[in-house]
Amino acid sequence: MPSEIRIEPRWTLWAAFLCGAAVGILGGLIGLGGAEFRLPLLIGLFRFAALEAVILNKAMSLVVVASALPFRASAVPWEVLGLHWPVIVNLLGGSLLGAWLGAHWTTGLRTETLYRVIAGLLIVIAAALLFGHDAVGDGPSVTGLPQVLLGLLAGFGIGVVASVMGVAGGELLIPTLILLFGVDVKLAGSLSLAVSLPTMLIGFTRYAQDRSFSVLGRNRVFILVMALGSVVGALVGGQLVNVVPSAVLLPLLAGILVISAIKLWRHR
Repeated sequence: MPSEIRIEPRWTLWAAFLCGAAVGILGGLIGLGGAEFRLPLLIGLFRFAALEAVILNKAMSLVVVASALPFRASAVPWEVLGLHWPVIVNLLGGSLLGAWLGAHWTTGLRTETLYRVIAGLLIVIAAALLFGHDAVGDGPSVTGLPQVLLGLLAGFGIGVVASVMGVAGGELLIPTLILLFGVDVKLAGSLSLAVSLPTMLIGFTRYAQDRSFSVLGRNRVFILVMALGSVVGALVGGQLVNVVPSAVLLPLLAGILVISAIKLWRHR
């Protein structure tokens, strides 16, 4: 039977908004959506089954990313993004296939196996936060055909991760854009969103074919409230970027992900 929220109904929406806001603040502090922090909450606090939590996380990530892209237009105009269309197409060439296959594989996994896969990917993202978030590029690491092939391969892997966890994948996309394609961090943030949105839509389309997709219909208000909290939190977090130094923030957030991974690995 599909799981339902197991918290007192009158507190559910407040809890959803506050948790969404907390996730958004964490994501805003590091310039990301924060979906990797939301997923453990959906499983641990709100008691959704693994696949349902992934689908819910995917839906909320779509709302957050769709909201964030126009917000960044003032910092990185659309015409600047358009000039980098080869980079976007290169990554999408791998990420769209990865997203579809990732969602396909996820729907076929046993629940206990999916918990452990998610736990492993949380560790990967924790490592990306620690070692890739402050990446600085001195120009493209390679050019020509090798760059295209590496872009396709990186995009494929990111698409798989994004679908399995229901995240946008910015934690992996931004370092890839900086190190492989040599773009600056501000542009990388917007390019990441431009790649993430169609990638998530493809994964979402595949999940729509699974019966667990009905969790969205049963929890429409919950999704909207938690997504709203995430958007508000991301705006607040963005204003607090200079308050907490990265040397403290990144190990702290990586630690949160590692603890969440351990709990999910043991989850029954």
